[in-house]
Amino acid sequence: MMTVLTMLALAGFFAPRLYRAWGARTAGRLALAPALAFAYFASRLSAIRGGETIRASFEWIPVLGFEFSLQMDGLGLLFALLIAGIGAFVVWYAGAYLKEDPAAPRFIAALLLFMTSMLGVVLADNVIALFVFWELTSFTSYLLIGHHHEEEKSRKAALQALLVTGLGGLFLLAGLLLLGQAAGSYNLSGILAADSLSSHPLFNPALALLLVGAFTKSAQFPFHFWLPNAMAAPTPASAYLHSSTMVKAGVYLLARLHPACADSAIWQAVVPAIGAATLVIGATMAYGQTILKRLLAYTTVAALGGMTMLLGLGQTLAIKAAVVFLLAHALYKAALFLVAGIIDHETGEKDVLKLGGLRRALPFTALGAGLAALSMMGLPPFFGFLAKETLYSAAQQPTLLAASVIGGVFFLVVACLTGLKPFFGAERDTPRHPHEAPIAMWIGPLAMGLLSLSFGVFAPWVGPTLIAPAASAIAGEPLTAKLALWHGWNRELQWSLATLALGLVAFASLRALRPIMPAFARLRAWGPERGYEAALNGLVAAAGAQTRLLQNGSLRYYLLATLLFVLATGGWFFWRLVEWPAPGAGTPVRLIDAVILSLILLSTVGAIFSRSRMAAFASLGVAGYAIAIFFVLYGAPDLAMTQLVIETLTVILLVLAFYHLPPLHPRTPVRGRVFDLVPSVLVGSLMAALTLAANRANLAPSISSYFSANSWTNAYGKNIVNVILVDFRALDTLGEISVLLIAGLGAIALLKLRAPGKGGGGAP
Repeated sequence: MMTVLTMLALAGFFAPRLYRAWGARTAGRLALAPALAFAYFASRLSAIRGGETIRASFEWIPVLGFEFSLQMDGLGLLFALLIAGIGAFVVWYAGAYLKEDPAAPRFIAALLLFMTSMLGVVLADNVIALFVFWELTSFTSYLLIGHHHEEEKSRKAALQALLVTGLGGLFLLAGLLLLGQAAGSYNLSGILAADSLSSHPLFNPALALLLVGAFTKSAQFPFHFWLPNAMAAPTPASAYLHSSTMVKAGVYLLARLHPACADSAIWQAVVPAIGAATLVIGATMAYGQTILKRLLAYTTVAALGGMTMLLGLGQTLAIKAAVVFLLAHALYKAALFLVAGIIDHETGEKDVLKLGGLRRALPFTALGAGLAALSMMGLPPFFGFLAKETLYSAAQQPTLLAASVIGGVFFLVVACLTGLKPFFGAERDTPRHPHEAPIAMWIGPLAMGLLSLSFGVFAPWVGPTLIAPAASAIAGEPLTAKLALWHGWNRELQWSLATLALGLVAFASLRALRPIMPAFARLRAWGPERGYEAALNGLVAAAGAQTRLLQNGSLRYYLLATLLFVLATGGWFFWRLVEWPAPGAGTPVRLIDAVILSLILLSTVGAIFSRSRMAAFASLGVAGYAIAIFFVLYGAPDLAMTQLVIETLTVILLVLAFYHLPPLHPRTPVRGRVFDLVPSVLVGSLMAALTLAANRANLAPSISSYFSANSWTNAYGKNIVNVILVDFRALDTLGEISVLLIAGLGAIALLKLRAPGKGGGGAP
């Protein structure tokens, strides 16, 4: 498993370089990496079916007891097969789809890195590793959704997906840490094996946080709005991220935590309700859409809601139904997304109402689309029929059954619109003359459509090989899964026929309802997305107000705000916590000390009240040189030399800048100067007190003797200060130098990039 992740990561990192060497053939060759990963996972089917769990680990953060551990059971294997198998087709497809796009190497690289991250999510055993991979999926999906970054729509959609899923990721991290603390283990295997986990005080807060993380990732209500907007991504990303992989990460998390959390009252109350609500909302909102990818996106939201609802029910039948639904949906939805991309690519048209009669021009695409659509409609002998039957069997409660039927009705409508209507009926004129896409594009939809048919026909093999191991991992105990297309004239079949009839009626009513579709689609503007927009706009407005208040261009107010913050946060604690020295304690003040202190004080007062900048500079220089004398008197010649150099350079720089400074403003009124004086005196007093307290503090044994004893013997240096900086604290010094270097490079870049006419050259 480690080798597979490394291989895919390297393929992603080197994709741009390989593009320069191989050109247009690169994507097809890079698709071999996920194909090999799929072959590896497929070779483990028999072992996983036999009840084996494959593990790999190595020490990661030994001090904290963390290890980088991977494990693959039936659930992880099913997801890994989908991620690698569909990923291979999508990478090959993307190479042809983006053939004319100069940014295609960047897209392929991000796609492969996303694939690596998603595999890491479903295979990680350590919760910290799971969180790292989880956030990597958000980051790489941001790059994929915003691929056309020159378009505002793409940038906005990418940012929305990142903010929603990224915020959920923070909830996830907190929940995982609390759950690990409650279980006494930060490995999922240890958490699931913990005794009395649900009775721990941290369990309920952890579960609530984890549910938020899962719901945001899998676009559950009220976080469902980000997924349809993410259709701004190129079609390969939509097909891969938002139908079969990324959006199912939340479903995977719910399934993985099911053995430990399903008995909780929070789980049983929240998860089925949120899932059912999402199922109905996603399905009904699809009815008002006419753009191919948005039709598919809303039904993806509905499907994710259905899976969440089934996992929330918790019964054995519901678990099996969730796994069947997950597999069926991944196959037909990825195929239909790829078909939508082919139609757009070959005709230049995205609106389903303007398409028709394409089966002659796109025969292979039409075949793949038809197979996938029939599976989505839930017709036998396709695997989608089994998914619908098991869903109806598990949804025993009337409200959940009603939600399932509503979802099935609109699934049929969308399947007809996206998989059948564009290819049948009268031919329509399109912006581009259609012709069949390259094999790299239609082979994926055709293969997944044939798999949807094959898995239905060979359901008795699919049940024990794919469904039972995954369901057993979710349930936490061995389960069997016997799938068959015919179970007699039962309740589920009756509801299936009712769904078919209602779906055909709804599809036939589209023409009559077309005038109200735009109003129907606008209903989404009053949902949670409006709250997101209001929150984002409020954040921007608050940031603008804060900037106008604090970043007003006045150095005086910058310093004042900083000093007041220091006083507010440090002064009270210092006063309460520091033990003050007794009167008369400390080092006696000598005459020379008093003279130098008086000189510093007088020069400071002179700098404050000076009406000339030159006099103020000179006064500051006197104070600096006087401090250097202090260093000499107290045995710190190195510090004295440094102080002298710094003061000299400071005065020189100030004098050089003298002629470029604006004229001195008239002196502020007395009240204003008093206002400046009070915080200045308070901060100065606080700093002096902190210095005295730090001088008296003895929090640990002194290490000065260690440096004295080892500077010459170990570092071969007699100057202890230099040895500390160069040897004992070399990395710290290197870090400080690096910070200065980065700041200098940033300043140079800002100066070089000044717009023409602003006093400098550079790019506009």
